[in-house]
Amino acid sequence: MAEFSSPFFLCLLLVGLSIHCQHVLGQEDEVNGQKKTNPPEQHFQAKGNTTGENMAYHKIGPSNADFAFRFYRQAASQEDGKNVCFSPVSISTAFAMLMLGAKNTTLRQTLEAFAFNLTEIEEKEIHDGFRHLLHMLNQPDSGVQLSMGNALFIKDGLNVHPKFLEDVKSFYESEAFLSNFQNPPEAEKQINDYIEKKTEGKIANLVKDLDPDVLMVLVNYIFFKAYWKSPFFEHMTQEDHFFVDSKTSVKVKMMHQKGFFGIYHDETLSCWVVEMPYKGNAAALFILPDEGKMKQVEDALLKETVRKWEQALEQRNIDLYLPKFSVSGTYKMITLLQNMGLIDIFSKRADLSGITGNPDLKVSKATHKAVVEVDENGTEAAAATVIEIMVGASMDPPPVIKLNRPFLLLRKNIRSILFMGKIVNPKAP
Repeated sequence: MAEFSSPFFLCLLLVGLSIHCQHVLGQEDEVNGQKKTNPPEQHFQAKGNTTGENMAYHKIGPSNADFAFRFYRQAASQEDGKNVCFSPVSISTAFAMLMLGAKNTTLRQTLEAFAFNLTEIEEKEIHDGFRHLLHMLNQPDSGVQLSMGNALFIKDGLNVHPKFLEDVKSFYESEAFLSNFQNPPEAEKQINDYIEKKTEGKIANLVKDLDPDVLMVLVNYIFFKAYWKSPFFEHMTQEDHFFVDSKTSVKVKMMHQKGFFGIYHDETLSCWVVEMPYKGNAAALFILPDEGKMKQVEDALLKETVRKWEQALEQRNIDLYLPKFSVSGTYKMITLLQNMGLIDIFSKRADLSGITGNPDLKVSKATHKAVVEVDENGTEAAAATVIEIMVGASMDPPPVIKLNRPFLLLRKNIRSILFMGKIVNPKAP
């Protein structure tokens, strides 16, 4: 079997803040040759209460799933007829951090857009949930390499509210570095070097054309590396047709294996569901709609639907065909999120005064990019979100499940949707 090079899943979030203030609160030291700020002592510390942490984590799970499917529908409608891929947990985590600085209507809209209801969950419980999610994702796993972290790059001289620094450190374990945004090439190199190191060289030179008015950049990274529990054998891979639509087909490298997998055919929605576990605590869920039923399945994508599928999975011996593919997706998220009710944060009405005490801030850019590659041994993928904030078993014959037409995929770990996509054309970049 050929060696598979570095299968991984990766997300990055960059948040740029453009404001004018006096100085950065917190002491400085040098980290890898960079000035690092040390936020004041945290008000909230992880208590190590397993029961409480589990409760906090489980409380944010439904909201994160709701957001994932709502965002998918927006992205799929924008990318009609194209591949879709993004990391919902990256986007949710990023905006959860921004909630720490959001006030009034801006906070309310952000909570609603990300499916949080304060009558069901308290604001602190949301951040406790993300703190526990961060802790869970960073737990050692013999079969999966997975890490998640955050960093703030702050303009030297910017007056950041100590409570904001305390909370991003306490809840999101964020590092903090001083940056010279008046010299964009220098700041770009500093941030890109950090990202390249954290992603083991998988993403380089991500930050380009940095606006000199940006005064803060927040980086959130997720690194995922896993191999199929039951890998495909390369000699079984053969060229075959993938039917993009009724009139178009492309030649792909179609992987094939016979084995036991969790499968389910949803008679109501007319689709096959196949679960492929990775080594360790992660799995991929492939959803193959019957011909002409993609829209029907997409419209029914809800956490309740996925829960029903997972509960109905039955281990059966099947003939499985899956194409090798490498796809990508890039989204300018402002319009997508505005369609989901998040409006003020992108306008002069934004209230992010919890970051600096100055209400004159807004999100000027929100960009997400993701790529994913699948082959015989596993998955290789990368994603990035950029946001800038500126002033203003059976006796029957085994079923054949051949993913040779558009299908959906979810990549999950500890009940979180790390990655979600639709493969319309495996040959499209």
